[in-house]
Amino acid sequence: MRAVILAGGRGTRLEPVTHGAIPKPMAELAGRPVLEHIVRLLARNGFTQLCCTLACMPEKIRDYFGDGSAFGVHMEYRVEDKPLGTAGAVKNCRDFYQGRSFLVISGDAVCDFDLRALFEAHRRLDGAVTMALCAHEAPVSYGLVVTDARGAVRSFIEKPPWEKVVTDLVNTGIYAVSPRAMELVPEGVPYDFARDLFPRLLAREEGLFGLPMEGYWRDIGDPRSYYQANLDAMDGRLRLEAAPPARPAPEEEPREREAGLYACRSIYRTARRARLMRALAGNLMEAGADFSDGLRLDAAPGGVHIAPCPNREALVIESDSAETVQQFQDLVRRLDRES
Repeated sequence: MRAVILAGGRGTRLEPVTHGAIPKPMAELAGRPVLEHIVRLLARNGFTQLCCTLACMPEKIRDYFGDGSAFGVHMEYRVEDKPLGTAGAVKNCRDFYQGRSFLVISGDAVCDFDLRALFEAHRRLDGAVTMALCAHEAPVSYGLVVTDARGAVRSFIEKPPWEKVVTDLVNTGIYAVSPRAMELVPEGVPYDFARDLFPRLLAREEGLFGLPMEGYWRDIGDPRSYYQANLDAMDGRLRLEAAPPARPAPEEEPREREAGLYACRSIYRTARRARLMRALAGNLMEAGADFSDGLRLDAAPGGVHIAPCPNREALVIESDSAETVQQFQDLVRRLDRES
């Protein structure tokens, strides 16, 4: 699946953090650039063909990510000579998405949404655009979205005063987009999704949908929001999962399947380690799981070992199979949402 990352922002308000030396998407969050967390989130959700729109200091991003292979994706870049707005910048990537539906995500906001679920909902709804929505306690800084029971957008209110607030659901800037929506965007001129395209889609009844998402989302446009995102990551409210290390070279001897000695590993951040382990034990007991050292299931391809981290609020998921790690990571995420 394909995704366009809007990463052209300079981030003037964030300069107390970046000191003007790096573009906003390269500000560090929990030790890695925000944009790296976004790229890894996309990869975990199956979006491996990526195109970044760049403007401010593009070399900082290109030099860091290269072709994306180190992050499990393929990355291309489009540099704007002049500001094109959000929709205009995506239109400039039309040779990348080539008539396919694709995802749009901002490079200066952090989230842990299930992006695959958003894309699958978009396919079912068969609309022009499906927006990822998030409940926000202070929505006046964002676009408010009112939907009906089907999820069809009935009203879009951009940054209203408090007296005009009618919902807490805000536009996150994450969209699943059909090619027919981009046909309405003119080429080479500034054009914005929220200001220009969405009102046009509503007027034409083209199929603009909104899907409330579970999980964390925050724009890091100013220092207060940026530092809060770092605190939320440390506290486990924002789940940032580490990438598994590289698999061993073929000539290495196979290693015993003991805790800490698997080829692939993932960290799942959670403040509810014991509760999640109980849920996992209940799900895997009949499959022959062993509980003498965390949870071990040798029947899974490559085997799997899951245990709480002793010194941080997280679970470690290990296996000799990257696919198994992903499978159990998805299971843990589902159980976390249900518990």
